[in-house]
Amino acid sequence: MTEKRNPRSAAMDTLSTPHLVELFIQEEPEVTRAVVEASAELAAAVDLVSASLQVGGRLFYTGAGTSGRLGVLDASEIPPTFGAPPDLVQGIIAGGVTALHSAAEGAEDQPEAGELAMVERGVRAGDVVCGIAASGRTPFVLGSLRRARLLGAKTILITCNPSRTRTESWEVEIDLATGPELVTGSTRLKAGTATKLALNILSTCAMVRLGKVRGNLMIDVRATNAKLRDRAVRLVSELRGCDYESARARLAAASWSVRAALE
Repeated sequence: MTEKRNPRSAAMDTLSTPHLVELFIQEEPEVTRAVVEASAELAAAVDLVSASLQVGGRLFYTGAGTSGRLGVLDASEIPPTFGAPPDLVQGIIAGGVTALHSAAEGAEDQPEAGELAMVERGVRAGDVVCGIAASGRTPFVLGSLRRARLLGAKTILITCNPSRTRTESWEVEIDLATGPELVTGSTRLKAGTATKLALNILSTCAMVRLGKVRGNLMIDVRATNAKLRDRAVRLVSELRGCDYESARARLAAASWSVRAALE
């Protein structure tokens, strides 16, 4: 599906700039629809991850290209947002760190590299490994999932290809039916957007389940710059019912730990 031509963009090279922009905007509802249709599977994935993290497990994302970069991005944002240790959610990309900024397309064809990555990261029973592959058939990702399963970890697969060939099964399978891309095969577009939404849901809901959000406030945020310190002060002021300066004083006395300042 992700390699099919999209009839709505068949003549996109002849469109004016305003019409090109309109074409992209009109295509975006397909992303939301795809995520909505996968809501039950997303909920199952959240429950699987939450149950693991609550008893000392970890979440690993594994992917190649855009999928891998999205996993690394999501993992990297968990520590500052939720005060989680950096090893709680980890991103693995085919080709390693270099692939984050430079294409390493051949790396995705190596299932053995995916298997090795699981061993090198110390994946074990109690962990969850989430493979991300728009096509659902990326060898690096499938190799990662196979080895993760042998190591005793639970597995999740996120794809944008509901019509993929299913030769193996995983604990949770999330197929986001985003359809053909406007630029044929360019899964950094709708598939990438839908994947980012799915990862937002998965990791954020898991953090909520771990008690790292009170109401809709991030009570474990790391106040490491002026913007975040201001946010922390306003958060404490609201939850403690005190003025801004009193909240700031409480935070300073608590080494800028919001959770400690609320006690």
